[in-house]
Amino acid sequence: MKFSEKKPTKSLHLVSLGCTKNLVDSEIMLGKLKDYEITDDANNADVIIVNTCGFIDSAKEESINTILNLHDERKEESVLVMAGCLSERYKEELQKELPEIDIFTGVGDYDKIDTLVNEKRSAFTNEVFLLNENNDRVITGSSYHAYIKLSEGCNQTCSFCAIPSFKGKLHSRTLESLVKEVKNLVKNGYKDFSFVSQDSSSYLRDLNINNGLELLIQEVEKIEGIETARILYLYPSTTTLELIEKIKDSKVFENYFDMPLQHITPHMLKTMKRGKGVEKLKELMDAMRNTPNSFVRTTFIVGHPGESQEDFEELCTYVKEYKFDRANVFSYSDEEGTAAFDRVDKIPQELIDQRAELLGEIIEQTTQNSLENEVGKVFEVYIDGESDEHEYLLSARKITWAPEIDGEIYINDNELFDENDEPAQLKFGSKYKVKITELVGDKLLATVIE
Repeated sequence: MKFSEKKPTKSLHLVSLGCTKNLVDSEIMLGKLKDYEITDDANNADVIIVNTCGFIDSAKEESINTILNLHDERKEESVLVMAGCLSERYKEELQKELPEIDIFTGVGDYDKIDTLVNEKRSAFTNEVFLLNENNDRVITGSSYHAYIKLSEGCNQTCSFCAIPSFKGKLHSRTLESLVKEVKNLVKNGYKDFSFVSQDSSSYLRDLNINNGLELLIQEVEKIEGIETARILYLYPSTTTLELIEKIKDSKVFENYFDMPLQHITPHMLKTMKRGKGVEKLKELMDAMRNTPNSFVRTTFIVGHPGESQEDFEELCTYVKEYKFDRANVFSYSDEEGTAAFDRVDKIPQELIDQRAELLGEIIEQTTQNSLENEVGKVFEVYIDGESDEHEYLLSARKITWAPEIDGEIYINDNELFDENDEPAQLKFGSKYKVKITELVGDKLLATVIE
């Protein structure tokens, strides 16, 4: 009697650092390495991949620490891969300085990762990797939500940002390719989508189409089976009042406005090369805020060279008055290859940290106010599963919010009953109407009512 020999399954441990755009690239790599079993046990994995972030100092540090810690614990014959932005940005230096790493690859070879792993060789393709609908992705972290990447690279010249130096100019995917990818995902049960890129509002501008996002909204609305969508990372100079109106009128796209402002004074916006006058910028922001049921998120950088005390105080006043739903503050990070790097009017680190802390406290308060405003309201949520807090609490997210960054709602009561008058079983990945009963710390508690 002959037994067919089964090949031993090899295991893969992947760590995706940085932004959601990186996450999409990580999912492409998982799709190319489908023969491997994904494992949480890095110490015994046959292949370990770290998709790195190279945006600012703290992200670079996290990338290096992660990869060295994984190296220290890994088994002898495993293969350690450093991929992504940091690897691309410092390819020569890192290959010299990190002999611990078996394979280096940057941002152009995600779809060739299987070949690189099999041949155990490094590669840096000198072109942008643009996802298409035929790329097989393994969506992680959700059975109903997926990120869709609109483009690669960026045409903006912000004084503090090194990304265009290693990601290149803007390369948009075709609308047809995006629509096909979304349709494929809908067939597989996905119904909630977040559209992302470095500068989403410039989508298709490299192909001489100025209203790319409006066209995208129009096409996505025609796809049957999509319930909700949102757009992340709008850029001030390429966002228009028409786009805000288009989002407001959409039946599918949530009134979710995520625009990293970085600053608000005329002096600093000019210094940071942010390409929009303050009046126009405030007009855009007010249009977002005045959209019914809108949710506005942003980021700021404090301590950029040339930022005066007056600039900082004006920024704090604006943040207090505007009342953002969510915001993040970053301390300025000196990045080689950027316009700000060569400036002589640098601000002492101590003062930068002080400003970041002060603005952080204001943001904490505006976030708390935004959450308090939800108490007593009725709206729809997606239920994700059991919460980490307690087995009797379910974790949910308001359908407007983006996954994992805008917060979590705990479901602690259910008014729905089945035919036997028992509390109805709630389905994970489904939409329910809830009533928000209270705010505990930074968590909203809710009762399912429909």
